[in-house]
Amino acid sequence: MDIKRIMTSVLGLPIVASILIWGSKEVTDVFFALVAIIAISEYFGAFEKSGKAHPIKWIGYVSSACIAGLRIFHLHTTAMVDADTGMTNIMFYIVIIALFVIFFHILNSGMKKNIIDGAVTLFGIVYIPVFVMYFPILLNQVNGRILIWYVFISGWGTDIFAYLAGKLWNTKKHKFSKISPNKSIEGCIGGAVGAMVLAIIFTVICNKYFFTNISYIYIGVISLVLSIVGQIGDFAASSIKRYNEIKDYSNLIPGHGGLLDRIDSILFIAPVAYFLLISIGM
Repeated sequence: MDIKRIMTSVLGLPIVASILIWGSKEVTDVFFALVAIIAISEYFGAFEKSGKAHPIKWIGYVSSACIAGLRIFHLHTTAMVDADTGMTNIMFYIVIIALFVIFFHILNSGMKKNIIDGAVTLFGIVYIPVFVMYFPILLNQVNGRILIWYVFISGWGTDIFAYLAGKLWNTKKHKFSKISPNKSIEGCIGGAVGAMVLAIIFTVICNKYFFTNISYIYIGVISLVLSIVGQIGDFAASSIKRYNEIKDYSNLIPGHGGLLDRIDSILFIAPVAYFLLISIGM
């Protein structure tokens, strides 16, 4: 039993929950901006330590600062009436500009930077600050303080039930992928089903005590999709760590590794959750 891991969870989870439940827009925007900066720093550090790529860090940090900063200060042009639609458009423009700047930097680096360095940098910009910003965007929706929990239920609920299913069925012969040898097919299925059940239970509570009107069928299907997306995100993070031959992105969180180690699955879930939940008018 990892005491550090348990203590960090006991102390950290209530703080994060308090920010998500009671934090103002300004507080949550700043919180997720910090998450984006720390996470992309860990991501760049993984490649630098292995020496397999040398990301153009200043472009990544400037892009992250622009994305997070625009969210914090709510800058919108006259053509962007809807704040959240405007924010998604702005992030797209920043990524496109970053792409051109990356190639310009490579061309003028005297072969000190190459296409791998540029690709790692651009992927990091999309993977971390862009995806992270969908958390405050989702929070800003009607019932956003409720909807945001479907992201965590789908991601962390999948992890818990996948672990339990793997232990229950002792599935040593049904490995899912060499990328993450400890994960089994049965664990992936058990995690998805468990997360779906948790999401439906959470919906029952919300409909009864918070007077929402969320369809159990819709949320069951959506939570199943989100669980699968989260598992893809988990494998994506594992593939990055395996490529760089590291166990954790950092030792920032005692017993848990880096911040990116804790949010790797929910990073993929956040944008998908936003589009799916908003598309059905939730």
